[in-house]
Amino acid sequence: MHEEQIVKSGKTEKSTVAQKLRDFSELVMFQHSIFSLPFIFIAMLVAADGWFGWRLLLLGTLAAVSARNFAMGVNRYLDRDIDRLNPRTKNRPSVDGRVTSAQMIGFILLNASAFVMVAYFINALAFKLSVPILIVLGAYTLFKRFSALAHLILGVSLGLAPIAGAIAVLGTIPMWSILLAAGVTFWVAGFDLLYSLQDMAFDKAHNLHSVPSRFGATNTMRIARVFHLLTVLFWWAFVLSAGLGLWAKTAVLFSALMLGYEHYLVNKDFTKIDRAFFTVNGYLGFVFLILIILEVM
Repeated sequence: MHEEQIVKSGKTEKSTVAQKLRDFSELVMFQHSIFSLPFIFIAMLVAADGWFGWRLLLLGTLAAVSARNFAMGVNRYLDRDIDRLNPRTKNRPSVDGRVTSAQMIGFILLNASAFVMVAYFINALAFKLSVPILIVLGAYTLFKRFSALAHLILGVSLGLAPIAGAIAVLGTIPMWSILLAAGVTFWVAGFDLLYSLQDMAFDKAHNLHSVPSRFGATNTMRIARVFHLLTVLFWWAFVLSAGLGLWAKTAVLFSALMLGYEHYLVNKDFTKIDRAFFTVNGYLGFVFLILIILEVM
């Protein structure tokens, strides 16, 4: 009988830990790391002109994941008051009590420390820039409370990934990595504009400074189209600056088609925003990475 109680207790503890991990995964939407990971690896592949080694693969992955976890943790922690009022977000773990405020603070500090530590093991420049990068990553949540530029700040946050990838391999910041990063910045800002259409009425009612709440849906979609046009132009400039060939150019053309399809979905039906945001953009980054692998290998 005593042994059965011990076994049951062990199973309960494992179940509790597993559930808590699921709660944190939902908190930061871990599966959406696919937006940032491809472009740090693209930059690393181009910088190394091929395979950059298992050590940098591990460190690059840890840096990208811990940075994103930190940014999402800060966002969820500071946005609790807003998320509690929004019907779309009221069931998030940060709001319904599954993850407490103390646990979120611990999660934020753990990931910030991990990011700085990983940067130290990458190289000196990565370590020097680690804290400034964390400041930028944490700025998005504050910006949307007073400026519609928050969409661009989010874009810059993910746009840092390819620059970080180049730094990891080269220890410097080449021009092509800045062009690649600029494309990522406008790509992310553009699809964030489309995603924020869902909260246009809520943002307006609660005085949040999103582009849709300030300029309306039609103008928001126009601005998003301009941003995504800039994305394609910057990525084309990246390909030329890095001296890449047919596969890389195909990646840019494929991206242009995917972005056009994304706008088609949203223009046709606002209920397709989730599909456009997650599915189309997820495929875009993944296929871009595959084509760059073919280019450099």
